[in-house]
Amino acid sequence: MKYTSKVYVRWADLDAFGHVNNAVYLTYAELARVDWGGKEFAPKQGSSVLVEMTVAHSEVDYLLPITKFGVDYDVNLWVESIGNTSFTMAYEVTRDGVVFAKMKTVQVMIDLAKMKSRPISETERAFLNKYLVS
Repeated sequence: MKYTSKVYVRWADLDAFGHVNNAVYLTYAELARVDWGGKEFAPKQGSSVLVEMTVAHSEVDYLLPITKFGVDYDVNLWVESIGNTSFTMAYEVTRDGVVFAKMKTVQVMIDLAKMKSRPISETERAFLNKYLVS
């Protein structure tokens, strides 16, 4: 299953060339990921365990420039793969069915006290599996 989050493109997101700056796309992915975890995981599990993660890798494919600000775009996200301590998420930034960018991030679960990777819990794995799209 995919999750869709809305992101509002601000005037400040555009650069001197009149399109959304490349670095801002990862902010859109982060906003969507936080929205997904906050609305889908925490309320249903009574916990926010999924916040104990960090991004270990990110990549962006820029397909079309976003030149409109003051409007919402959709960020569709899903889980692409699940490992022992990490999982990969995929994202698409769209508007009216047009895909502007595709992104991927690898999240590594961390033990905050030790600042080291930790295994994905069974509760987290069950949640992630609901969003696993092959």
